[in-house]
Amino acid sequence: MTSALDAHSQAASHQQSDFGNRMGWGSKPALVLIDVCKAYWTEGSPLNCSGYEPATKAPEAMRHLLAEARSSAIPVIWTTVEYTDLDMRDAGLFWLKSKSLDVWNVGDTRGYNGWVDGLVPERGEMVVKKKYASAFFGTSLATDLRLLGADTVVICGVSTSGCVRASTLDAMQNGFRPMVVGTACGDRSEEIQRANLFDLNAKYADVVSEDEALEHLKVGWPQLGT
Repeated sequence: MTSALDAHSQAASHQQSDFGNRMGWGSKPALVLIDVCKAYWTEGSPLNCSGYEPATKAPEAMRHLLAEARSSAIPVIWTTVEYTDLDMRDAGLFWLKSKSLDVWNVGDTRGYNGWVDGLVPERGEMVVKKKYASAFFGTSLATDLRLLGADTVVICGVSTSGCVRASTLDAMQNGFRPMVVGTACGDRSEEIQRANLFDLNAKYADVVSEDEALEHLKVGWPQLGT
């Protein structure tokens, strides 16, 4: 376990290397909810992260963000994983690393791939289906965001070290400003959560508070002519 002194030393080292600068918000954010399914908050699921107590609070934070985005007419985009080959051949090499991926197979009957209560797409909200960690890999998400006119993505979901991290990196590399809401993301332990949020904030994104994200979502997009 990393000590507080070690963590402080590492943070100082990053600052000396000129990492961790603020990227800042654009004026047209979209809310992206990554893989918010029951598998991450259901006892017995191979992906359950409820053992780390802060992760159990992430869905409520996401509900707050979702409500504000909808109220302000901010684009809402959901991602989910889906495999249609019963032998998981469409999961590629990813399947060799994680057999728990079968929770997203269309033939799976455990129900772990269902949406979480209060976190369900509404009609007109985009649902991006993917087969790998990043919401951008093998999907039209980058094109969809450009067509919407978005310049910023407010990212939340699960898991921080996996699909959230991969999607955040690709968002930045595709020219969108990633704002990761730390308390609205979940993982399996404090060490994993903290390490990944630290590194994302140092190099690829701004890790922001729920209050900051809500404040920017409340503003909405600029009106034409203003």
